[in-house]
Amino acid sequence: MSNNLPNITEPAREIPCLLDADIIVVGGGTTGPMAALAAARQGQRVVLIERFGSLGGNMTLGLNTKPSGVLSGGIPLELWNLARSVGGVGADYVATTKVKDVKIASPCDPEIMKMLLTRLLHEAGVRVLFETVVSAPVMEDNKVAGVIIEGKGGRQYVSAKVVVDCSADADVAAAAGAPYVLGDGDAHAVQPVSMYFTLSNVDVKRLAEWAKANPDEVPARAIPENDEDLDYGLWLTGFNNLIRAYQKEKNIKLQRDNITLKTANGVLYVNATRVLGVDGLSPLEMSDAMLEIYRQIEAYTAFLVEKIPGFENAHIGQIAPVIGVRETRHIRGEYMLTGKDVIDCVPFEDTIAADNCAMDVHDVKGADVDFQGLGAYEIPYRCLVPLDVGQLLVAGRCISADHVAHGRTRNMPACMATGQAAGVAAAVAVASGTTVRDVDVAKVQEILRKMDMPLKAEEIS
Repeated sequence: MSNNLPNITEPAREIPCLLDADIIVVGGGTTGPMAALAAARQGQRVVLIERFGSLGGNMTLGLNTKPSGVLSGGIPLELWNLARSVGGVGADYVATTKVKDVKIASPCDPEIMKMLLTRLLHEAGVRVLFETVVSAPVMEDNKVAGVIIEGKGGRQYVSAKVVVDCSADADVAAAAGAPYVLGDGDAHAVQPVSMYFTLSNVDVKRLAEWAKANPDEVPARAIPENDEDLDYGLWLTGFNNLIRAYQKEKNIKLQRDNITLKTANGVLYVNATRVLGVDGLSPLEMSDAMLEIYRQIEAYTAFLVEKIPGFENAHIGQIAPVIGVRETRHIRGEYMLTGKDVIDCVPFEDTIAADNCAMDVHDVKGADVDFQGLGAYEIPYRCLVPLDVGQLLVAGRCISADHVAHGRTRNMPACMATGQAAGVAAAVAVASGTTVRDVDVAKVQEILRKMDMPLKAEEIS
């Protein structure tokens, strides 16, 4: 398809204002609801804008269901405890990895989680705009003063004093002129995309018994001692030798030798697909990846049914309607978190979260997944403050972190924590009449501590 296509010029037009807010949160995935709740609970008028018709993003709509680490405090832990109280989350468990054991928050039931997030935001007074796309920032001098939205009501805008970009891809920040790097920053190499699916009619008990008897096939694992805990507690990663043999037997090529199986509320979730080198910002490449992923889902399902005990009568239950994108833009902020920082657990005076996510790197060239438990690390506030643009914060996987550090900061607990911190910081800035760049970080930390959020690595066991 030719790239030498003509451009068009849009005529100038007046855009009506739909809403005025103190704080706009762009994106209602895993990160955005934490930011919106944190800001609203500090007494600010908050509008959350989400392109889909439900909240939770990759956690719910994407069928991911599970943080790759522990939820240590604050709103994220409050949410998980609430879900657990209504049967939407199981008990946390410890998974064995090749480096050290890692504590992992239990998966959630994605449908229950969608409803709980919606309820909490409504109770906090957050105005949620569903089925609404943010197409551009509204700029005043060098500051973001709102966003332009597109929906069934046409083109409108929402004004605000502060905007928090939780779009995952830093869409607002990039459009506002904030500098960024794509992927590793050199070859623009990014972690591969994938998509979850579920399998129905799986004999999970038989699968667990087989996994216990074959530790070499599933070296990363969490297998409950009691059968009644299988509904939420089974997590298996491996199958490498069997998959390689299957590909040779069938004369097919799959892009991933390592797959993960886990249960959530009795449903078996499969993380097996992979497409390398996909630019998550390109609609053409993302569409082509979708076609390839469907081919892989069919092949991996056949592999499980034919080769793994417990899957003899299994069939596809659900396929996520969205691709899981692990990496696109990394905003350049006041500080860029490095791989050394998150591996050596470097302390920061302006820390806004301590996180204990595993290092979870899907190699850009297709090598085996690097999933390993490490010590807790800290995320400084400066990673949420983009260079060159005012009254804008970023949170989630697009924060200012390099390609290696991203292997930890992209995981759900870290995304939730940075969302929460950005919401608090935005609220403090609005309340004090200052900029987010000059906000009193000590005040932000004080509020976060009152929310029982650990800020130092040594506070996480």
